[in-house]
Amino acid sequence: MRQQILAFVLGLALLPGAFADTSYQESADIIKETYETQLYTLSAFKAGHYGLRMYRQTLDDKYAAAVWSDMARVASRLNRFAAEVHTPEQILLHSEKRIAGYLDETDERSVRRYNITRHMPEYLYLGVDLLGSMARANEYGLKHKDDAKLRQVIRRYDFNKYATNPEMIEAWAAQLANQVFWLRQLGEQDVVEPFIKAFRETYPDEKDKALNTQQYGNKLYGLTHIIFADSAYYQYRVDEKQYQWIYDYFRENIDTILLRAKEDIIAEVGISFLLAGLEDDPVVEKTRDAIQKALHKDKGMIPSVRGDFDLAYGEHRNVLAIMLLDWQKVNPAPTVTSQPKVFSSVPYGLVAK
Repeated sequence: MRQQILAFVLGLALLPGAFADTSYQESADIIKETYETQLYTLSAFKAGHYGLRMYRQTLDDKYAAAVWSDMARVASRLNRFAAEVHTPEQILLHSEKRIAGYLDETDERSVRRYNITRHMPEYLYLGVDLLGSMARANEYGLKHKDDAKLRQVIRRYDFNKYATNPEMIEAWAAQLANQVFWLRQLGEQDVVEPFIKAFRETYPDEKDKALNTQQYGNKLYGLTHIIFADSAYYQYRVDEKQYQWIYDYFRENIDTILLRAKEDIIAEVGISFLLAGLEDDPVVEKTRDAIQKALHKDKGMIPSVRGDFDLAYGEHRNVLAIMLLDWQKVNPAPTVTSQPKVFSSVPYGLVAK
């Protein structure tokens, strides 16, 4: 019997995800190798998403080309919006095309997004398209040459309408968290506190058990993105006391989160603590252990919950895993003043702010 048990244990040690002798950093390096040898097979959005996060963690110029591709993507979108999508009629047509993309989707998230956003389709243009691009340019120390025109577009709309609507929060919690902080960053309407109040009323902690998997995940994404957005996406340290309710919630519910949430969310919870300088908190160790165990060594990445190893589809999940397992530090970068080499050739349409 002892021999059978020993054989079983040895067999486990050979399975992907058995990491008795592997450090967290080594696990992160496995994922890095997978992505960085194939980074430019990804879209500009995916490569830029990965490269910008790694640049902010390391300040390593090897990610500068990926950052430039992200900057070019931002410039292209803002050029189009400034030239072709800025009148109320143009915005409506653009938004109706975007909302039609959800018609054939049957998953719960897409159905929720369609059902509420079709009543205010301009949100897809304003929140999902325009604000993100303007905020990213702003982070780089840049703005669009028609910045004044684009700001006038933003000012036509009261963002409270979207940010405090419970059904919108149930459909777009993480995105709204980003957007209210982007509005504040741009010096436009400040609806951060009304959003947080509405979010907490939409998802009271005592109702967690009534939430299905999708809605529980949406709540967790909303919580982590409040932290992420306040850090300007890994650029600045977050004050735990300012969001004590979120950190207390994560500590009290971490075991449930590990059971109910997918790896993207688990990694984001751990990173939320790292952003507050809480490297020694037990939550960080628990999330790192869970993420390391999810890593498939042979494939060099963390698969989706369905066991999918698609490189592009898994980029978000895997770059978060790298950051959690091998956290460096926050850096307000790259900016046109601090890292001018990254911006030696700025794409048409962007200018220094």
